Amino acid sequence: MLPNFSRENHPFRMKAKIIITPKKAVLDPQGKTVQTALEHMGYTGVTGVHIGKYIEIDLAPGTDKAAATKAINDAAHKLLSNPVIEDYRLEIE
Repeated sequence: MLPNFSRENHPFRMKAKIIITPKKAVLDPQGKTVQTALEHMGYTGVTGVHIGKYIEIDLAPGTDKAAATKAINDAAHKLLSNPVIEDYRLEIE
């Protein structure tokens, strides 16, 4: 029996992961709220909380990693994040 090479089971399938967080100098009201809640619940030693976004993008089998990195980096800068107030990190696996 031949292996299933559908998009879901392709052995060379890549995934792009983008982690977006507020810049350190930007006020993060959600993060501050979570930090305060943690302190009230007795979790000590928390000096900061930053709330961000996590995005996964499945890439088609055979996609060129260098081209995908360039394209997704461009999309992350122009569409997925706000570079004025957010930083992002891109990983492709």
